[in-house]
Amino acid sequence: MSLAGKTAVVTGASSGIGLATARRLSELGADVTALARRRDVLERELGGSVRAATLDVGDPAAAREALAGIESLDVLVVAAGTNVTDRRLEQLSAEDWATLAAANLTGVYALVAAALPALRAAKGLVIVIGSISGSWPDRSGPGYQAAKAGALGFARGAQLEEFEAGTGVRFTVVEPGMVDTPLLDRRPEPPPPEQRKQMLTAGDIAEVCAFLAGLPGHVAIPELPIVPVALQVPGRTS
Repeated sequence: MSLAGKTAVVTGASSGIGLATARRLSELGADVTALARRRDVLERELGGSVRAATLDVGDPAAAREALAGIESLDVLVVAAGTNVTDRRLEQLSAEDWATLAAANLTGVYALVAAALPALRAAKGLVIVIGSISGSWPDRSGPGYQAAKAGALGFARGAQLEEFEAGTGVRFTVVEPGMVDTPLLDRRPEPPPPEQRKQMLTAGDIAEVCAFLAGLPGHVAIPELPIVPVALQVPGRTS
């Protein structure tokens, strides 16, 4: 598969799924812009293979500025996200709720809204990295689950509008189950090494994103759950 000639923007690209996806799209020939809060990490991890820029995804004005020079965009991967350690409802503070909403939901809106003219120009694809917990309850906490469910609802509504407008812009929400990324270290009890070995890897999700990016424009996959066989099945997340 080749993505030569395609333009891509990947957020949350300094670690985990975002980093793996930016690297994989670049390897396949795409012209990639990587966005994250830590530009130094982007440059260290990705070298000169992609353009790197600093972005706080929860800031709509910053999103518009980061994408201002891109007139045509084939693929937007919104991979930025976070969780907190004190995630149970009885523990969840208003500040942590705001953090979860900004990173996991407002960031999706901000990037898509900023990129929409460029996506329409290319009849592009938006890939939102959601979570299986946005559809099925688990122990990731009600704040995180609410934000991921909101991102799914946003993508569904935006897809309907773009379909009715005939723009050709498509949306896919990738819904991973357990993935071995640094985000797991924020769990109240991080999983042991033997369990992490059974999880999906960031590279697995990057391959899914690459597959989606290579699909022809008349093909749409609105939602794509993906879970580790040894630990989860669709509809059961813990």
